[in-house]
Amino acid sequence: MDDPRWAAVDRYFADKLARPDAPLAAALQANARAGFPAIDVSPLQGKLLHILARAIGAKKILEIGTLGGYSTIWLARALAPGGTLVTLEADPTHVDVAKANLERAGLSDVVELRFGKAADTLPQLKAEGYGPFDFIFIDADKENNALYLEWSLAMSRVGTMIVGDNVVRSGTVVDAASTDPTVVGSRKLIDAMANEPRLVGTAIQTVGAKGYDGFAFAIVGSE
Repeated sequence: MDDPRWAAVDRYFADKLARPDAPLAAALQANARAGFPAIDVSPLQGKLLHILARAIGAKKILEIGTLGGYSTIWLARALAPGGTLVTLEADPTHVDVAKANLERAGLSDVVELRFGKAADTLPQLKAEGYGPFDFIFIDADKENNALYLEWSLAMSRVGTMIVGDNVVRSGTVVDAASTDPTVVGSRKLIDAMANEPRLVGTAIQTVGAKGYDGFAFAIVGSE
């Protein structure tokens, strides 16, 4: 599901409001050279994450799913002075490319990149006393979305913002009979947000250069 107008409008807005600088452009180029799938957030989506994190004055950010670090750069640049970002990635090749991209962007000193499956590294972070995080971006294997939300809550505070990516799945999220694990995982994330009394959440559909998809947003409203 796509429409050439979506990409054209994205380009128009991005050229005006989210112009790529050298480190961001180089990160996308490095990801492409490494053969990574073109699933990074778009420039406008990266700018949205950046603005949201800045709006809440995020000093501690957690990113679940690094890929090549493109979204990581957007988020790390939003950190309040003295802030840090922890990003989790299970693929060793992704880790190597992301480290180079973050170093090129001058962000190695504020970003900690943890290698390993997030289902394993999240409990480790909790045990090591990380958190509470101010902003959490969930963008890893969709099958484990609900688990990632559970751990995100365990390392949150009242006011923490949690964002889940790719929840619309070209509209297939409405198919309750789907056996696609990414659809099932997205539905479980939405159900978990809806049924968690501590969360105030919503979701939006998006169209653009990345096709038809969307984000889920929530803030922690109570202990």
